[in-house]
Amino acid sequence: MDVTRRIFAAGAATIPFVGSGLPLARAQSTAQDAPLIGNNAVADPIELATDAYIYGYPLVTMEMTRRVLTNVAAPEGKNAPMGQFANLREYPDAKFRAVTAPNADTLYSSAFIDVGTEPHLLSIPEEDGRYYLMPMLSAWTNVFAVPGKRTTGTGPQTYFIAGPGWSGSVPSGAKLIQAPTNLIWILGRTYCTGAPEDYRAVHALQDQYRLIPASAAGKPYTPPPGRVDPSVDTKTAVREQVNRMDATTYFNMLATLMKDNSPALADGVPVAKMASLGIVPGQPFDPARLPPATREAIAQAPKEAIPRIMGHMKTAGQHVNGWTFTTNGGDYGKDYLQRALVTAVGLGCNLPQDAVYPVATVDAAGRRLTGASTYVMRFPAGELPPVNGFWSLTMYDADYFFVDNPINRYSLSPRDSLKANPDGSVDLLIQHESPGAQREANWLPAPAGPFILMLRTYWPKDVLLNGSWAPPPVTRSSSATL
Repeated sequence: MDVTRRIFAAGAATIPFVGSGLPLARAQSTAQDAPLIGNNAVADPIELATDAYIYGYPLVTMEMTRRVLTNVAAPEGKNAPMGQFANLREYPDAKFRAVTAPNADTLYSSAFIDVGTEPHLLSIPEEDGRYYLMPMLSAWTNVFAVPGKRTTGTGPQTYFIAGPGWSGSVPSGAKLIQAPTNLIWILGRTYCTGAPEDYRAVHALQDQYRLIPASAAGKPYTPPPGRVDPSVDTKTAVREQVNRMDATTYFNMLATLMKDNSPALADGVPVAKMASLGIVPGQPFDPARLPPATREAIAQAPKEAIPRIMGHMKTAGQHVNGWTFTTNGGDYGKDYLQRALVTAVGLGCNLPQDAVYPVATVDAAGRRLTGASTYVMRFPAGELPPVNGFWSLTMYDADYFFVDNPINRYSLSPRDSLKANPDGSVDLLIQHESPGAQREANWLPAPAGPFILMLRTYWPKDVLLNGSWAPPPVTRSSSATL
């Protein structure tokens, strides 16, 4: 999955989300779970405090993630100092347990940047037709720009990324991207087959993904060493660190962060309601100055808000043919509860135009998927997943890890030279034992016990986004072991 899975793995939810690796169905907020902070209803102090917590959850989580991922002196694995790329160089195997829902389709290039201090230049090399994307997320987790094959093509490109208050001239040959917040996160993905020669080709591209401060343009530049803060907890999952904060610590951090990462103009109502609780951008939060009832409400906010965030999963899903997925991610408008939920279990979520990941845990009859049975996923002729990018079907065990198997295959995709039936349909064979050498091209090895399937669709076509196309059901075959 996304690079963030290492730090979110502890206690991670198993509900899937669009574009992040764990997709979920489109959120349909109900009157029971919709935050009151954006409504005109008069809320009591507990409701105000709970909604303020939900509203600020993405900003606090993004900052805690930044602290963990940038707390190194030099790029190393998933970590890199501020303003530098961390490039993941290979796909994990079945022994890998650090990140849930790993992927075997794209290699990640991740960088946190403070564009408020000064603008930065991002250079992307000639990709020669290769699929890639460089989504940029605000401090509130909204995707505000996506350079990549879908949007800008695969030729060499240079971007001048400036903060919200910047004004000035853009260097010749660069395109301006004005970020809505000072802190941004680039979470790039580059397609790779995993073959040795393709690893080399993608590594060469990653080495050319370049970030420099605007002041260094046209000059030799060596990034300075990063600052390592020994007080940063790099072992405990970020979500756990956020969720265990007391309310005063949480709201103080939120108020501090909002000074440099302003809420959207459309968020005037929740900002005003937070101000009524003493939570004001750039000002210290001191609950001692509040009435006793409000202080008590503030203290209860985490205990009230976290179950509401996670409970939203119950109403945030629709099922089609046993699959669950969403097209509500990456840009949330005023759906603050959906934004908080995606932050909790799918940080780094793409726009649906870039990726949608349906997930199945049951077969066509609603029975739990298990290696004790054999299954077929049949795509009628001409009805393979409708994408402009690529697609793959990935196998996970019940804990969202790859499954050890004799052919070291963790996903199926057209790069496996799938064999079609005489009528043009394509059967994906999902089972524990090999279906025989002649059919192994279409075999996705399963564990002996329960498993989970994820259909990754990058750059999906409109028929997938509007629901006209849905993944076919996973059907227990007649030769199944009962």
